[in-house]
Amino acid sequence: MKNTLLTSLCFLAFSFSVWAAPQPHPDHVVLIIEENHSFDQIMDNTQKDSYIHALAKRGTLFTQSYGIAHPSQPNYLALFSGSTHGVIDDYCPFNFTGDNLATALIDKGLTFTSYSEFMPVAGFLKCNSGPYQRKHNPAADWQGSRLPASVNLTFDEFPQDFSKLPTVSFVIPDQNNDMHDGSFATADEWLKTHIDPYVSWAFKNNSLLILTWDEDNGATGNHIVTLFIGPMVKTGRSAQRIDHYTVLRTLLDFYNLPALGASAEAVPIKGIWGKP
Repeated sequence: MKNTLLTSLCFLAFSFSVWAAPQPHPDHVVLIIEENHSFDQIMDNTQKDSYIHALAKRGTLFTQSYGIAHPSQPNYLALFSGSTHGVIDDYCPFNFTGDNLATALIDKGLTFTSYSEFMPVAGFLKCNSGPYQRKHNPAADWQGSRLPASVNLTFDEFPQDFSKLPTVSFVIPDQNNDMHDGSFATADEWLKTHIDPYVSWAFKNNSLLILTWDEDNGATGNHIVTLFIGPMVKTGRSAQRIDHYTVLRTLLDFYNLPALGASAEAVPIKGIWGKP
């Protein structure tokens, strides 16, 4: 009886220590958003030799991660601002005036930038240009009302000196490289080429990579892959149920920022942190 009680108390103490561990404070976070593939499609064993699978082994893979809606655009808005703003399609353009992740960071004296591949120039506000689509670039929807054009940059301006990155970056591959129009293999190679140098640097510089998808393929209840990779992240899998609001809430908590919209009801990510 005593041994059973002692075992139970030890388990409870361990569980509390895991869930009560403080959130880390990454110097930089780079968040990359891929498109329209389900968890099963991405984590299929036929792709086990891919760069994405290698990334999953270096960090935490969330096995119960979900998009908010269909189609693409409401998910980007939810991740950026804590609300879909009633958007149910990919209509463009929208112009919003409320708070969002970028304004929250800037108000605290921190920084944010969105880097969009194939966007022709910084501050571009047209709905598309070749494989670039504004519907995947939520910062553009607040430009001019709450955000300056300087936070809406092309991917060509993604710094090679990673110490010059803003506090939080959104990286938006174009539709050929985010799996929307191109293949898994194309997107996987793009990540290996363009993002692996940052990953290697991040492990030595208290920084974090988040790789997620906007939505699934419409066939699995919006079950998507989300990966966290960095020196503060334990390796393995987490069954915590998360969505885009959870990720936003976690980003805000990193920097002691107020919750936005529906992220106020989300439980921030716990149990995956090593050294904060």
